[in-house]
Amino acid sequence: MARKAAIIGGGVIGGGWAARFLLNGWNVSVFDPDPEAERKIGEVLANARAALPALSDLPMQSEGVLSFAASITEAVEGADYIQESVSERLDLKHRVFAQIQQSSHGVPIGSSTSGFKPSELQEGAADPSVIFVAHPFNPVYLLPLAEVVPSARSDMALIERVKEVLREIGMFPLHVRKEIDAHIADRFLEAVWREALWLVKDGVATTEEIDEAIRMGFGLRWGQMGLFETYRVAGGEAGMKHFMAQFGPCLTWPWTKLMDVPEFNDELVDLIAGQSDAQSGHHTIRELERIRDSNLIGFLRALKDRNWGAGKVLRDHDARRAVALAAEVPQGAPMVMARMQVLPGWIDYNGHMTESRYLFASSETVDAFLRFIGADVEYVKTGFSYYTAETHIMHLGEARVGDALTGSIQVLAADEKRIHLFVRIEKAGEVLATLEQMLLHVDMAAGKTCAAPQMILDRVLPLAAAHDALPRPDAAGRHVGQRKA
Repeated sequence: MARKAAIIGGGVIGGGWAARFLLNGWNVSVFDPDPEAERKIGEVLANARAALPALSDLPMQSEGVLSFAASITEAVEGADYIQESVSERLDLKHRVFAQIQQSSHGVPIGSSTSGFKPSELQEGAADPSVIFVAHPFNPVYLLPLAEVVPSARSDMALIERVKEVLREIGMFPLHVRKEIDAHIADRFLEAVWREALWLVKDGVATTEEIDEAIRMGFGLRWGQMGLFETYRVAGGEAGMKHFMAQFGPCLTWPWTKLMDVPEFNDELVDLIAGQSDAQSGHHTIRELERIRDSNLIGFLRALKDRNWGAGKVLRDHDARRAVALAAEVPQGAPMVMARMQVLPGWIDYNGHMTESRYLFASSETVDAFLRFIGADVEYVKTGFSYYTAETHIMHLGEARVGDALTGSIQVLAADEKRIHLFVRIEKAGEVLATLEQMLLHVDMAAGKTCAAPQMILDRVLPLAAAHDALPRPDAAGRHVGQRKA
């Protein structure tokens, strides 16, 4: 039975939380008095549905059920987890917590607050032990970090369960051991923000020039290695001590105005807003969100390939889901093994998905199947793998930018050395292409076929037997130029 998350506050962050839970199989109930909340969350969900599947090497879980509640009481009824994402006003948050705890008892209540300490959030609560900070970063459905901040009054066993819930939905719970205003990450962002305001106010740089300095330089380093590890590398073979000895004196130099705050007046606001409009005003917010998500996907996929930083979180999440998938995938029917979104780079001069991408879609589907039966990357490291010996593809329909595709597998036959597969690439139930493939199990060092180990045969042979009861696809066994009987 699907678990339920209640999201109180459906803005950008609340919508991101809703998408994160929903696309990981949770039912989600949202309360937000804004009459536009359903539309806004729908737009966030559209972005998430296009982006999140691109991070996983496994088929997405069945999406949960999204509902919109007329009250906080209705939203939290039966909830296993509650996330508060209302405006950054302490009095408002206190009122929300009071309403939640009138009808919800013992359920974790995370707050998306950027700055308040958990002890401040807990003031006056009926049960302060279940209230804590769970501070995410936008877009919540893509970025894994959630700062989990308890206080001395928190139930630490509950906090550990919360961290496990966050891992289950693909996030990285960073346990902040000592509560402090703005937690950890936002304190860094505030420092950079203050310095940037001074640079613009003093006419040193424009908003665009500051953004270029970040995204062309240290921002790339920070995204994959953080601050201290970056500086350790900068210290060379002598390491961090050498770096600190070399740059430590800079702390007394006039390199920053962090201790001062520029006057935040209309003149400064107009200056920055005007420069920002000139820099990015030709894009809508939704366009910028899609550009951001596409770039993040590429960056995160690169880190995932290297099992590093945020990419390791993605790999770990896939590994956890693979265990559950082994028990969930139906063995008596074609198995949906991959879900993907048609990206702009997949489109050819005819305006539809190019033929090579159908092979790519099939490859993603078959690779997911191989992982399912145990022939994954770790298995390949032992010197054995499955090679594709033959493929026949039939194009039956068209896919265009933004279309959601699924790839399913039907095992036509299997023995010790061979797996005969039939792949369907579908869009909303319409079969766009079929691919018939013969895979051979290979000893990579010898360059010859060989029998697969029993652990793989124990997975694939029962599938072949179960799928033998399915109707054989009409296209199976066809060849190019085949004449009608």
